[in-house]
Amino acid sequence: MAPKSTARPAYSPPPEFQPNRAAPIGRYPLLEVFRGLTETLPFRKYPGDDAAIRRIIDGTSVHVYDGLGWMYVAPRKTPVEVKSAGFQMVESPDDVIVVARNHLTKSPPMYLYLDIIHEFLHILQRKQGRELWTGLKVPYVDRPTEVEAYSFSIAEARRLGVPDSYLRKYLFVTWVGRRDYLRLLRNVGVSAPARKARKAR
Repeated sequence: MAPKSTARPAYSPPPEFQPNRAAPIGRYPLLEVFRGLTETLPFRKYPGDDAAIRRIIDGTSVHVYDGLGWMYVAPRKTPVEVKSAGFQMVESPDDVIVVARNHLTKSPPMYLYLDIIHEFLHILQRKQGRELWTGLKVPYVDRPTEVEAYSFSIAEARRLGVPDSYLRKYLFVTWVGRRDYLRLLRNVGVSAPARKARKAR
């Protein structure tokens, strides 16, 4: 008998989702980079009129940039709290989802899938007139738009059999401290990591 593998299982997005990981730096229609997104179940679950949502996705672009980071909706102007931390975001008056090329080429497919369904929900939220950036008034992990978008992607992950242990890694973001990270887990219904038992002296 072959020895059992100790490697953790890889979780996969739906087969319809076929991101173009080779997309060079530049700007593209969303579906040229995240092919098959409209064929997935979450696309049919977005709130609102299906025809209107299709028009919005057809009018949304993806900007692949050569820099560190993950994925976000391009603000019209870089928020003050981001600038004060020393970062300059890709800005756009249009509906643009920004993705770092390193993220597009190297991240697990499930991460890309959960990110894009999260970020497109942000596009829909902005179309509803909701504010994605609230400054320092509301911490990132407590923003209603973020909690809603994370909850949406987590529901899809669970439908695909993804456990909380995987989701905890997915939800770990470098720009929040541990207390905020644990609050994010609580806000979106993902169990916190087990505490390590203290060694007896």
